[in-house]
Amino acid sequence: MSLTTAHADRIVKDLVTLLRLEQLDADRFRGATEDIGTRNVFGGQVLGQALMAAIRTVDASRPVHSLHAYFLLAGDKREAIDYVVDRVRDGRSFATRRVSAIQKGRTIFTMMASFQAGETGAFEHQHTMPDVPAPETLVSDAALRRAMVTRVPDLAARAKFDAERPIEYRTVDPTDPLEPEPRPDDYRLWMRSLTALPDDHALHCAMLAYASDHGLLRAALLPHGLSFMQPDLVAASLDHAMWFHRDFRMDDWLLYSIDSPNGVDSRGLCRGEIYSRDGRLVASVAQEGVVRLIDPETLSRARKK
Repeated sequence: MSLTTAHADRIVKDLVTLLRLEQLDADRFRGATEDIGTRNVFGGQVLGQALMAAIRTVDASRPVHSLHAYFLLAGDKREAIDYVVDRVRDGRSFATRRVSAIQKGRTIFTMMASFQAGETGAFEHQHTMPDVPAPETLVSDAALRRAMVTRVPDLAARAKFDAERPIEYRTVDPTDPLEPEPRPDDYRLWMRSLTALPDDHALHCAMLAYASDHGLLRAALLPHGLSFMQPDLVAASLDHAMWFHRDFRMDDWLLYSIDSPNGVDSRGLCRGEIYSRDGRLVASVAQEGVVRLIDPETLSRARKK
């Protein structure tokens, strides 16, 4: 069944609302949580909300250029999250903010973000965008999931597998998550918002942070023929770094080129480069996450605690 325009508008507006936050005082914000089918709060949601909190304490003339974050504890998707901003520094060129995400009195996430006013006359270079098929020639990941949903035996997993997302993804060379096979650690996907977004630079940055966590850790699974759909797999983000290089829009197609240069001690390192359709490198991403295979009975007991 195809997604209607009205439904697409609604789920995108829901994400916009999720990212815009409730302001409690000058440096404290509250964000609702969403359930995208994961056991805990989606890491991209916390990234996007924390970045939005930091942005709202900095003058708009200084856009964000980097963030470095750590996921400390799993978030409860049934509870709101408070974001407390520490105005670490406001210099002549740069501003720095520290953000703590607090839930049930515990810090579940911490992030440093840096902001800089644009400079003229600076040197400039970038990697060349990979040569890949245009997004219009590819099938959406949502359509691929719908074609596979009858193969998912568990009803709860089936609902997660068939859920619609506010960001549309189109993978260049998709794998079968139900029958994965070992393959090289790199893959590429196109992404954009399902519908048009307001002209709000902060919102586009927060939404890109949100989307950047989607599938990033998957690159660490590819060489081993693993999939997030496996019941014995435990995978969780440990940290996330992001650099914003050039202007972009989340309602225009962006190419996410991802690889995993290393895996060791149950940790996988993944990197990503994000390009606008005209070939500009707009952002870079790095993340390390835990990847473990656990006996299904042990995993079941742990989840019941």
